[in-house]
Amino acid sequence: MKEWLSRLKKDVGVLNQNYYFIGHSLGCITILRYIESLRKNQNIGGVILVAGFTSNLGYKELNSFFKNEISWSKIKSHCKKFTVIHSKNDRYVSLHYGSFFKKKLGAKLLIKEKMGHFTDKDGVKKLPSALKSILEMEKGERKNKRVRLNVK
Repeated sequence: MKEWLSRLKKDVGVLNQNYYFIGHSLGCITILRYIESLRKNQNIGGVILVAGFTSNLGYKELNSFFKNEISWSKIKSHCKKFTVIHSKNDRYVSLHYGSFFKKKLGAKLLIKEKMGHFTDKDGVKKLPSALKSILEMEKGERKNKRVRLNVK
């Protein structure tokens, strides 16, 4: 986790409320841990979590991400808008994680059919629902602000 979090912090640089994050799989918990690390009054615009999870899924290599309990209240103090996207046939991540994020974060939950783990192997090359969710989140913020969308 230390390396993933360090890389994310470096890539983000100076943060502001016009930032929107999209994470996939292990990137989801990385983003949540990043949000936990923010200082008071540092806020972001919104987060999309695709095929996210809150346990090591049986992979000991992921233990460092879940060593400490997730501070849902701290995360929500830095971000108010969350959408989670899950697939009914994800072979790695159970659909119950989507409901869990909905409950803990007040997230909007989108359940997709036959998208697997949202990878090339599953035939997923684009995810329009993620872009649509970001646009919906920032719609009210757009009036007098520029929104930075940085895709890597």
